[in-house]
Amino acid sequence: MPTLKLFTNVPVDTVVTSDILKDATKAVAKIIGKPESYVMILLEGSVPMAFSGTEEPAAYGELISIGGLGPSVNGKLSSTIAEILQLKLSIQSSRFYIKFYDVQRSFFGFNGSTF
Repeated sequence: MPTLKLFTNVPVDTVVTSDILKDATKAVAKIIGKPESYVMILLEGSVPMAFSGTEEPAAYGELISIGGLGPSVNGKLSSTIAEILQLKLSIQSSRFYIKFYDVQRSFFGFNGSTF
């Protein structure tokens, strides 16, 4: 159930969106150690956004997971997602924030219930 939400002020076309979704899914699953079938990635482009007082390419992300997160994993996730955004959208890693949430099973719903 790891869920990664990404927001950027860069417009994204269908091909780039698909590439980012595939790459991020594989990366999150591998780094957290959960099956790809559990991973959800959301990407929203063209979001009005200023970072450090400018509207140059930037991004913000939130990753929610039931377990699997911690200092070393979070560092790997942050650098890997930043690399994907740099490669696909030319967003410098210094213009990307990501927040991590490790939630309890009862705080995440799926299939009409909680985990």
